[in-house]
Amino acid sequence: MSTARLTAPDREFYAALADVVFGNPFTSQRAELISRLAPGVPLGDMTTHREVLAQAVGPRLGPWLREGVPALQRLSAEDRRLLEPPLLYVTYHRYVPQLDALIERQAGQGGAPLAVPFGDELIADLVQSGFPEERATHYFVMFFQLRRAFYFILGSLAGECESMRRLREALWNNVFTHDMRGYDTALWNRMEDFSTVLLGETGTGKGSAAAAIGRSEFIPYLPAQRRFAANFAESFITINLSQFPETLIESELFGHRKGAFTGAIDHHEGVFERCSAHGALFLDEIGEVSIPVQIKLLQVLQERTFTPLGGHEKKRFSGRVIAATNRRLNESRRDGRFREDFFYRLCSDVIEVPTLRQRIAESPAELEQLVRLVVTRIAGAQAADLAPTVMEALERDLPRAYPWPGNVRELEQAVRRILLTGRYAGEVLDAAPGEEDVLIEKLRAGELTAAELLARYSALLYRRLGTYAEVAKRTGLDPRTSRKYVESAGAGRPGRARDRANGIP
Repeated sequence: MSTARLTAPDREFYAALADVVFGNPFTSQRAELISRLAPGVPLGDMTTHREVLAQAVGPRLGPWLREGVPALQRLSAEDRRLLEPPLLYVTYHRYVPQLDALIERQAGQGGAPLAVPFGDELIADLVQSGFPEERATHYFVMFFQLRRAFYFILGSLAGECESMRRLREALWNNVFTHDMRGYDTALWNRMEDFSTVLLGETGTGKGSAAAAIGRSEFIPYLPAQRRFAANFAESFITINLSQFPETLIESELFGHRKGAFTGAIDHHEGVFERCSAHGALFLDEIGEVSIPVQIKLLQVLQERTFTPLGGHEKKRFSGRVIAATNRRLNESRRDGRFREDFFYRLCSDVIEVPTLRQRIAESPAELEQLVRLVVTRIAGAQAADLAPTVMEALERDLPRAYPWPGNVRELEQAVRRILLTGRYAGEVLDAAPGEEDVLIEKLRAGELTAAELLARYSALLYRRLGTYAEVAKRTGLDPRTSRKYVESAGAGRPGRARDRANGIP
């Protein structure tokens, strides 16, 4: 049998396409990659209609798709490998509407996973494109995972500023790694070993970021039952560790057996026992837990087993752990309140969720976009005309460069208050008690070097104004230098230099 060959231009095109197929869709280079493959397509179309590239790929694949497996078998092994990404890409986009509809239906429904009426057809299409049935089923699972990641990363984390783009990029990497080729070949069933820490102030949206990761885990497909092995709407479990007293927190985490302690009148499953092997456990406010609890959590992460209170049988935990805190973990580690070994077992990835003031400083239009989103969420799409009224009240009542200490959560309540009362005065955060007096006293005593003076003054301005850009305007420094002085005084985002030295982003 003669062996067919791809043309040199086709090889070049398909090799470049693989970088798009397996790359992170939220990188700043994404549009440039697509524009090289689909020249002449307006940038806006590529951003809002992700199927544009699929439409450019389809005609190139036409002959191979029409002849099917026999034509593919005539290709060399190298050329067949080059054709796999475009075949996957075109098939994936053909089924995006059905995948999205399934996600929409399942997102608000508990219980058993829904039936997937198009699963057999999709797998058969991949088999017709030359993939063995087992691999075709695997890629069907990947398609479903990809669409869930898009749904939750895009849908629950609104905002177009650069820091939000970086956040979405980081979340995607956390789910699929920075190059899905490695994820596809070796890591898809080992992601439970990659724990994550989310850092950020109260109200920034760490819970939404955690949910985007936890609801996008790899869930196997069961062909005989025509459904997935777990319901993603229930496979993400969250627990706020700060709401439980020390005497109960171990029971909530690991469960207990009847009679384990006074009041244990029945068996109780903790969150580690309830978490699906295909799910994730979100430990919110991890910075609040005591050293003894940290030690037990460390053992679970290392050994992947735990024992309920009052029990003897070891149980296995196969899910993934995501933790979050608004505390300054560098300070807690330095003070001995957060164990170093526990931190390094948690921090396979460290993701910072940006503050609202940072987002507005990067893009002033961000505030209006969020207001429109919140108004729609509260009152429905038909109430979009209320957004200008809310913006007018915010611009009238709040000082310029208002720091939004409660972040997006405060903004949501501000919108509600304006809808109720027509006003929102905000919450002005003064400098720490006595801070100005201490600064003036040290000035009078001549105890400050020029660098210390600038650092303390910059930190005071940052606490009042909320952004490095505003500090730079007041001091005449450039933003990078103002940030350096703010952080050297212990304000802003502390410990960044030490973090970078430790390889923490």
